[in-house]
Amino acid sequence: MGVARAITRCVDFLYIRPLRGIIPLETFRYAVCGVANLFFGWGIYTVVYACIVAGRYLDLGFVVMSPHVLSLCIQFPITFFTGFWLNRHVTFSLSPLSGRTQLFRYLLQTGGSFLVNYLFLKLFVETLHLYAPLAKPLVDAVVVVYSYLTARFFTFRTHKAGR
Repeated sequence: MGVARAITRCVDFLYIRPLRGIIPLETFRYAVCGVANLFFGWGIYTVVYACIVAGRYLDLGFVVMSPHVLSLCIQFPITFFTGFWLNRHVTFSLSPLSGRTQLFRYLLQTGGSFLVNYLFLKLFVETLHLYAPLAKPLVDAVVVVYSYLTARFFTFRTHKAGR
């Protein structure tokens, strides 16, 4: 049994009776994979920040990267590809689109998520004057909905338009 199939079986095992009437299987798989990738990213970020970057700034000549931004720049490509792999092989495994098309669309989707994140944080914190730690979960909720809809209907399209 392949890794993707084993992960899919574990996720499907958690899809218990009360959830079956509320959440479609594809949405449940997306949520579980997304949370797993989120926690994985937090773990990588923490290790990179504490052990690899260790408070150092990186001077590139034209810009100086702070430790937290440098850590994000190291963590992001890893979770980008793990998120893509989980979406492609676990959540949206029935998508008829080629891997190359999905990867390009996933790059667009991720860029869009970053932009939505940035714009809503600016709106909530700088315009509406919400406390940033309170605004972040609200922004994350908007980004999760955006990400799921773009993944389902664009990046890994498994349903025909109009259905």
